[in-house]
Amino acid sequence: MIIIKNHDEMEKIKKVGLKLGKVFDELSELIKPGLSTLQISEYCEKLLAKEGCKPTFKGYDGFSGAVCTSRNETLIHGIPSKHEILQEGDIISIDMGNVDETGFQGDACRTFPVGNISAEAKELIRCSEECFYEAYKILKPGIHLAEISKAIQRVADKYGFSLVREYGGHGLGQDMHEDPFIYNYYSPINGQGPILREGMCLAIEPMVMMGKPDIVILDDGWTVQSKDGLLTSHYENDVLITSEGAIITSIDNNVKQHLEKLERQE
Repeated sequence: MIIIKNHDEMEKIKKVGLKLGKVFDELSELIKPGLSTLQISEYCEKLLAKEGCKPTFKGYDGFSGAVCTSRNETLIHGIPSKHEILQEGDIISIDMGNVDETGFQGDACRTFPVGNISAEAKELIRCSEECFYEAYKILKPGIHLAEISKAIQRVADKYGFSLVREYGGHGLGQDMHEDPFIYNYYSPINGQGPILREGMCLAIEPMVMMGKPDIVILDDGWTVQSKDGLLTSHYENDVLITSEGAIITSIDNNVKQHLEKLERQE
């Protein structure tokens, strides 16, 4: 069942999203070679606490970290570890959820470069972000959910990259995962999905793979990697559907730069 948010609930979602954005801005200054993924998780937990939030991932179905730290071929759900050390040229996706005193949640992801990265890695990150904003541009009441999947697919096809089939976006509110499920790729078999309505909150999260879309799940039951061992990138923001279009709630400097670029194109 899709939960429609009222005005007060939408305002709470905006506020918790802004808190998450502040954490990402501070985190972007931290990422560098030599850092362990456990240090990143611990740092994020401290930053969230400073914003009056708790990490929603920690303890979720037994997950041990405050955030998911997914490096290189790890697409999603990477478990923070003191033994996993960032190396020059890596890319790392930090997926983070937060909840504040209102009980409403935020959920966003950024893929960061570690030092100097290859041109191919830069293009992969650019593709994952462009996938999101291509979808964002068309969001408004009255369109079918499948239009999001189509927009993401168009961009991935343009770059020649793959999209994961098994995982996708979702609704968001007082629960981390609400209806509807949002496919990260388009197929007529999946149908057109529900029609977007004012008051819906969606976490849209393209997961892009440099090689084939096949995945493997490691023995820890969490870590999802590309089967061919090639690089992956994950980008996610929360959006509210309003009468005039969509509002991104997980706003950081990365989002601001993209929105400014979209304004210049109009």
